[in-house]
Amino acid sequence: MNFPFYIAKRYLFSKKSHNAINIISGISVCGVALATLALVCTLSVFNGFHDLIASFFTHFDPDLKVEATKGKTFVPDSAFVASIEDVPGVEVVSMTLEDDAMAKYKDQQAMVTIKGVDDNFQALTHIEEVLYGNPEFKLYDPIADYGIMGIRLMQLLGTGIQPFDPIEVYAPRRDGRVNMSNPMANFRREILYSPGTVFNINDARYATSYIITSMDYARRLFGYTAEVSAIELRLQPDADVGQVKRAVASVVGDAFTVKDHYEQQAATFKVVEIEKFISYLFLCFILMVACFNIISSVSMLILDKRDNADTLRSLGATEGLISRIFIYEGNFIALIGAFVGLVLGIILCLLQQQFGIIGLGGDGQFVVDAYPVRVEFQDIVLVFFSVLVVSALSVWLPIRLLNRYFSKKED
Repeated sequence: MNFPFYIAKRYLFSKKSHNAINIISGISVCGVALATLALVCTLSVFNGFHDLIASFFTHFDPDLKVEATKGKTFVPDSAFVASIEDVPGVEVVSMTLEDDAMAKYKDQQAMVTIKGVDDNFQALTHIEEVLYGNPEFKLYDPIADYGIMGIRLMQLLGTGIQPFDPIEVYAPRRDGRVNMSNPMANFRREILYSPGTVFNINDARYATSYIITSMDYARRLFGYTAEVSAIELRLQPDADVGQVKRAVASVVGDAFTVKDHYEQQAATFKVVEIEKFISYLFLCFILMVACFNIISSVSMLILDKRDNADTLRSLGATEGLISRIFIYEGNFIALIGAFVGLVLGIILCLLQQQFGIIGLGGDGQFVVDAYPVRVEFQDIVLVFFSVLVVSALSVWLPIRLLNRYFSKKED
């Protein structure tokens, strides 16, 4: 058996001459365990919110989205679309045209995003699951164009689900010079009616600004003829998203970008990742504070076992060997605390995931009643190595004091 390892283990579990050392060692283990538990639970909660946010987009965002690398729009020919349809795993191909405009209803105005869609848009998404009012997904008929808006946009404009008056939509003209004498001549104006339907999803960006309408209406409003802003894809249920994405990317070439769910909502997920990272840093500082107890514990143990260290030196032990004894001692304390914290953190997260022990409150005003959690293996590994690094830094200070003590003894 490794001699320093054996001695350190005996020191850890044997009775010290000063009971305060045992107490401080116990406090050190508890401090590291609590900090580790907090790290595991916090990172798991952010994972849960990440999954919760991802679930909001399934009714609106496509599985894959093909956009031009440069420019807002492009003109897809039939051969190009057919090559995408032939990719294994692709079930539905639909084209969309999306741009900003201003909507006006009576005296209320709002900046909106007009999304013109093909007739097969229902087959592309699960939009019918989030419709309120008239269940029919209707965007046009022979006499009028219709727009299905988000429920918060409906409240902002004050239209109600079934307004009697039309909604005026204005978009800047892309061609011609700016007419300073008649500013309204610089805008295209189109009329849009409500089919008595709104959509409601848990994403404020869509619910407060989006209006879904027909492709022909969007092209007429923005002054396009055959252009689209994206080709959206729905995959077969058993398709591998990553594999299909790579296959589509190879077909469309470098002039186009293929985005999955997470890349379509990169800004939202980036915020969650940044918050998770900042929380991790703050909790690492707390872990460092908890590891200060390890400094106290190892320092007092060095003082308590100073005579033993002198005896070992007289028997031929080197300074490095004696130092490793106390390094192992500090690492033992950190490892025990990390193990206890990891086990308790995982158990608490699994209980929260299964039973929702800790609620969000709000009397049902939130989307979920309890904090969502998901334990990831890489987070467990990250926490474990974080504890090892911080504890190693904590042990370094008392070991340095021990080496100074040996230097003075030699003098």
